[in-house]
Amino acid sequence: MTLSFWRYSHLALAVISAAFLIIASVTGTILAVDAIQQKIPAHRVENFDAITLGQTLPTLRKSYPEITELSIDHNQFVTLQAIDNDGNDINAYIDPTTAKIIGTPTKKSDFINWNISLHRSLFLHETGRIFIGINSFLLVLIAISGFALVINRQRGLRNFFAKIIKEYFAQYYHVLLGRLALIPILIIALSGTYLSMDRFHLFENENENQTENPTTTETKKTFDLKNTPLANVTKIEFPFSDDPEEYYIFELKDRKIEVDQYSNAIVSEEEFPTTKLLSDLSLDLHTGRANSIWAFILGLASLNILFFIYSGFAMTFKRRASRIKNKFKAEESKYILLVGSENGSSLRFANAILKQLNDQGKKTHLAQLNNYTSYPEAEHLLIFTSTYGLGDAPSNASKFVTLLEKNSQQQPINYSVIGFGSKSYPDFCGYAKEVDALLETKIWANRLLDLQTVNDKSAEEFVNWVQLWCTKTGILLSTTPSVYNHIPKGLQQLMVLDKTTISETDQTFLLTLRAGIRSKFTSGDLLAIYPANDNRERLYSIGKRNGNLQLAVKLHPSGLGSGYLYNLKAGDTIKSQIINNYAFHFPKKASQVALISNGTGIAPFLGMIAQNKKKTDIHLYAGFRQETEITIHYQKFASEMMQKQYLTQFHLAYSRAANHHYVMDLIQIDADFYAQLLKNGGIIMICGALAMQFDVEKILDIICIVKNNTTLSEYKAKGQILTDCY
Repeated sequence: MTLSFWRYSHLALAVISAAFLIIASVTGTILAVDAIQQKIPAHRVENFDAITLGQTLPTLRKSYPEITELSIDHNQFVTLQAIDNDGNDINAYIDPTTAKIIGTPTKKSDFINWNISLHRSLFLHETGRIFIGINSFLLVLIAISGFALVINRQRGLRNFFAKIIKEYFAQYYHVLLGRLALIPILIIALSGTYLSMDRFHLFENENENQTENPTTTETKKTFDLKNTPLANVTKIEFPFSDDPEEYYIFELKDRKIEVDQYSNAIVSEEEFPTTKLLSDLSLDLHTGRANSIWAFILGLASLNILFFIYSGFAMTFKRRASRIKNKFKAEESKYILLVGSENGSSLRFANAILKQLNDQGKKTHLAQLNNYTSYPEAEHLLIFTSTYGLGDAPSNASKFVTLLEKNSQQQPINYSVIGFGSKSYPDFCGYAKEVDALLETKIWANRLLDLQTVNDKSAEEFVNWVQLWCTKTGILLSTTPSVYNHIPKGLQQLMVLDKTTISETDQTFLLTLRAGIRSKFTSGDLLAIYPANDNRERLYSIGKRNGNLQLAVKLHPSGLGSGYLYNLKAGDTIKSQIINNYAFHFPKKASQVALISNGTGIAPFLGMIAQNKKKTDIHLYAGFRQETEITIHYQKFASEMMQKQYLTQFHLAYSRAANHHYVMDLIQIDADFYAQLLKNGGIIMICGALAMQFDVEKILDIICIVKNNTTLSEYKAKGQILTDCY
């Protein structure tokens, strides 16, 4: 089945049942807490499972002259109804080994009873139970469709628990918590559905009851009171008198039996039908009454349902936020903009281009890739597309390949493809590459520009395409990134703890910031700041030191971000957001890691080394122009780390010293080390300038070919080369 089917099914089911699910989830959470609280009083005795009826019944008879009933509830609390030696009525929790009273049963509060009624029937009695039963079944379907969506997103069941790339809060936690809560929610939904159906006797079968009535003493079985565990009993009704016709009635978990009070012979036996056993099991699973840990899990699952309702609708609204508004029809437009987008981000970029072309009086039409058709007046075809999952088409582009084959254009059209994605995915912009390659095979399609890609919705990278397209067409479009930037929301405040100063010989400074308690980050993540309090964003690699963020920043003349940060003082606060950069986190399982940097690219590596409590074998290679106060600071830090065995070696290169050399020279000197590291599955991490990255990769490629008889690209494919360069 298609992605669209599962998505729209999931959404439709959620919309239909949202109100009922909110009520059921809120009341379910309250009742789960109540189930846990019921087990807090110490009314359950130790070694309860080892107590037998042979121990309990004689003790009770000695202590109470008249006993009516003994019951054991799901908490394994034993309740006795009897009359004591003083003629007082007893209705109390007892210790079954001593017959002593240890507590008094209490009624549920009006508040809990109110929640039970609302949860079961919405105060509508039988009609309400029907509604709740239907919505329990809808929850089953929602869970199944959600499961199908995750499998589709993760590209197979094998990758069900693989890493999820965090695009935004609602999307990430909707998928993450959905995977974790899937089984509990399915159990809640299935058990709730069964209980509702059982309530209306839909499973009743008269032939399931089996009753045994022995007719002679010789054929009667004896009930083994001595060895029957009390834990297997739910209720005992005692004989009213000494009359031989008065029997014990034992209600066990799977049957009910009548027993002669003198001979212990079984007078009659009735096995409970399978439907009753399933009903009891469903009630245990649905309420958590039998186990406090399961009740706690059910409470969390109920809270998750509330979050799923919020996050699911948030995702839906986000996808629909950027609506397409066309002034011109497709058949009359010269500029056709087609969009493939899973959550609306690439549509936002396309809308910005649409608006500018319309403002210039150019007939432009914007549509989804699934709406591709013939365009008789078209001169330019611009395709803005993201990639779903691992190289697949987004939901609104799933039909494009088929439509492209069916609808051949009758005139030459210039085309340009812009791919949106995240380099955290192995198939970065995979679908955009597929579309670009397909268009190249069409006779009518003239490639205007090579495929352009945009990583993590970067407005700066998108502007690169805008500049190239404007140069080719002569059309003037805005090349200001803020025009295409998404206004950030929910920024957090960071406090400045310390900042070093620059010198005439070195314009680099270190800035230490303190994040809030709830902030989660690690070395290699990115800090996004907005120095002009507008859409312009500046990113800096984070080093985590003593729980704080540390940045290494080079002060540029008239630099928007660096100037803003350098003017901060201790105690100042800034608004920012931390962006998880999963693709550049320190590897957890690598036995050997080489860190290569230049300039301020050393910042995340300092944090990674300081966090290396596992004492992974780390070799740091860093290149700078000349020795300065800050490089001396790095050397002191490296010495401390080597003493702690957090760092194995530190290699420094100065490009403008008397005996100058570059970081690439250090790599060539240690060629054997790098060849062996890659051969043994080690990891190389590179951070700093892009030019340095290209030079380093050229050297490493030569080393791999000469010494390992392979290319660097093979190690890249294995995930052994991690980069974060700019």
